[in-house]
Amino acid sequence: MMATASYGDLHLYRRVLRESQAYWPHILGIFLLDLLGTPLGLLSPLPLKIAVDSAIGNHPLPRFLSVLPVTVTPSPAAALALAVGLLVTLALVNQLYGVISSLFGTYTGEKLVLDFRTRLFHHAQRLSVSYHDMKGTADSAYRIQYDAAAIQYVPIAGFIPFVTSVFKLATMIYITLRLDWQLALVALAISPLLYVVSQAFRQRFREQHRQTKRLESSAMAVVQEVLSAIRVVKAFGREDHEQSRYVHHSMETLQARMRTGTVGGLFESLVGFITTIGTASVLWLGVRHVQAGSLTLGDLLLIMAYVGQLYDPLRTIGKQVSSLQGYFTSAERAFAILDEGPDVVERPDARRLVRAQGDVLFQNVFFAYEEGRPVLHDICLEVPAGARLGVAGRTGAGKTTLISLLTRFYDPLSGQILLDGIDLRDYKLADLRQQFAIVLQEPVLFSTSIAENIAYARPVASVEDIIRAAKLANAHDFIAALPEGYETKVGERGMRLSGGERQRISLARAFLKDAPILVLDEPTSSVDIKTESAIMDAMERLMKGRTTFIIAHRLSTLENCDLRLELESGRLVAQVHAEPLHPAGLSRSMPSSGATAMF
Repeated sequence: MMATASYGDLHLYRRVLRESQAYWPHILGIFLLDLLGTPLGLLSPLPLKIAVDSAIGNHPLPRFLSVLPVTVTPSPAAALALAVGLLVTLALVNQLYGVISSLFGTYTGEKLVLDFRTRLFHHAQRLSVSYHDMKGTADSAYRIQYDAAAIQYVPIAGFIPFVTSVFKLATMIYITLRLDWQLALVALAISPLLYVVSQAFRQRFREQHRQTKRLESSAMAVVQEVLSAIRVVKAFGREDHEQSRYVHHSMETLQARMRTGTVGGLFESLVGFITTIGTASVLWLGVRHVQAGSLTLGDLLLIMAYVGQLYDPLRTIGKQVSSLQGYFTSAERAFAILDEGPDVVERPDARRLVRAQGDVLFQNVFFAYEEGRPVLHDICLEVPAGARLGVAGRTGAGKTTLISLLTRFYDPLSGQILLDGIDLRDYKLADLRQQFAIVLQEPVLFSTSIAENIAYARPVASVEDIIRAAKLANAHDFIAALPEGYETKVGERGMRLSGGERQRISLARAFLKDAPILVLDEPTSSVDIKTESAIMDAMERLMKGRTTFIIAHRLSTLENCDLRLELESGRLVAQVHAEPLHPAGLSRSMPSSGATAMF
């Protein structure tokens, strides 16, 4: 799994706010809307006070209502009508306020998440192939799709409620002090205890959420792995085993969630008990004050309502300790992707490359995926433009690694790879990779139409260009015979087509790209003889005028190459000179490790 740095709450707050900087005006708008909730909350218990003191009792209306067209000491009927009217008006205003706040908050939050997910996805695509090889895809997918949502919850559901709660708390304290300072002090006496309890649970919540996220990622990895290899699972009758594996990971996740829920329930119970003690203390003392005549019954009801609202922010802050730590955990995991740097970096002064001639030179190239376990040893190899090089060797000999270095999916640990006499690291990455067309043993298609898959090499290609490429790849006839032709959807990974059909679409994509360097990685190893003949015919056309690297397991399958090399344990061990089909003058010597194979 990907390592995730541990940060404090303040650091994460700052970083989240920095990441959401473009949406600060929107967040400010949500904050101001939330602040409007404070006066609405202050007015909510007012109708009850008027009904008790002025409709039932004989007390005058509150002074700030003296502007209304009622007397200072209204009739009971007028006071009751005022209380009812005020109650209905406040209810309507509160409903309208809730709708506006919800819509604006949802829009801002979803846009913020979308932009952040887009940035994460952009960065993940540009991380090195070695990163994805080592980490896998399920965990990164989980972080992008699920953990990224924390970017909205921290400021909108965390920071804003916290700040508005402080404002609301200060307002409630002020009003309660004006009504009865003794009751206000009693109500506030529990605050230090709530703070101590929150701090005691904070780190525990963070650890529980981290564990839960790790286990959820593991369960998702099982699903992705099994569904990607469903044919293998079915062929070996391992459905029950894989289900058991998924259930095992899911049960671990369930247990982790239960532990988090237990801790959260205990915490909320403590918060609820502490605030109940505070409310009971205020009620006891308030009734004594009413009995002593220093406080009216309406004032007591008003104070009790305000105490409830006073404790709401405290309860909110307390309850958010759990959820906020969950959001912080997700934010940490999402930021871990952004904090990963690519192994293959483009130099600041990298040069442009429009179209290469195709001269390739490996000079004393060493490479290893892991320290102390080299995969390629002192590779020296020269391939002129337009020549065909066949590379044979057993599985694990280093054939694919050789090509991965050429396309700069990785960089050599030492040595150089030159294209047209210039180190690959001196070119712009995008320009460099435009020089290669790659046809793999297992062609990769996307779950779109055939036309879109062919045009993946050149998205701006016209329909005529796509059809021309398909004809060159001997794919047009079978495509035209399909009910929807070039608009036929190929299904996930192209599984609605046969292996030979997928391979010919892959060849058509290479024709359309028209790159000067061609890489063919066992393109006919998994097709029948008839299909192989059609593919070989198309490949012969594709190779003309291009520097071509052909990978195979056996030298005997590379008959049409100008030079055939064999790799064994990452070393060049054999060179076979075929009759010159293209550039003449091939060296006939047998290179040892470190020798140069050249045309």
